[in-house]
Amino acid sequence: MPEKTVLLTIENNIAYVALNRADKHNAINMMMFYQLDKIIKQLQKDKSLRAVIVHGKGVDFCSGLDVKSVMKAPVNIFKLLFKWLPGQSNLAQRVSTGWRKIPAPVIMALHGRVWGGGLQIALGGDFRFVEPSATLSILEARWGLIPDMGGTLALKEHLPADQAKLLAMTGQEISAQQALEFKLITNICADPLVSAKSLADKLCQQSPDAVAGVKKLYNHVWWRSDRFTLARETYYQLKVMLGKNQKIKTYNQTHSTSEAKVFKDRGDWS
Repeated sequence: MPEKTVLLTIENNIAYVALNRADKHNAINMMMFYQLDKIIKQLQKDKSLRAVIVHGKGVDFCSGLDVKSVMKAPVNIFKLLFKWLPGQSNLAQRVSTGWRKIPAPVIMALHGRVWGGGLQIALGGDFRFVEPSATLSILEARWGLIPDMGGTLALKEHLPADQAKLLAMTGQEISAQQALEFKLITNICADPLVSAKSLADKLCQQSPDAVAGVKKLYNHVWWRSDRFTLARETYYQLKVMLGKNQKIKTYNQTHSTSEAKVFKDRGDWS
């Protein structure tokens, strides 16, 4: 049986994804790349899913790439970096960019070290809750490399170019408070997992189609032209209004909790 480097449980339509190499500080080996990729693809297809919470077992969320393990076989570099077309995500990038394609909010609960590939994974989420003592780092500079796991998509959404260059060129560790000031994270929490669960519960009270529509709209238009943004906004709104969940949300909003209707599985937002 292959090592279970990533655990997936689903409770009440909320998926919990746990990095499970605590003895290695959740450093990413090839098995973790493959298992994360498989789980992300599974969650992308699950229309009953309302939220995803990603966290790490042990003392660290993820300390980065397990360099010794990955470099043991040179062919692994080819497996990580190969792609058919330049604009597609390769395996190394899909463990970050894949979360963006799940039509449900992805909440990262971060603690301990969030370094290198661990930060790249975290940047793929919609929200990042971080414990006060955590440290974050774009660690690739220490190995003479550039960050190439897809986190650049989120970096350009959150940071000015000079700040992103500063972190990527120096590889410096920053505290949770500094990360908040950089706007790399959503909030600092005493217990990120509890805070993530609280947000997930709140989001479950909203129409799953409206939540999926907001995620896709903002991911697509944040840096696009005004004309493109306005066109997408109208298109997604019409798509939401034609679905059943918008009517259910309106009904629930105007009736008592005891009369509330259950939302349907969301429509196709792939």
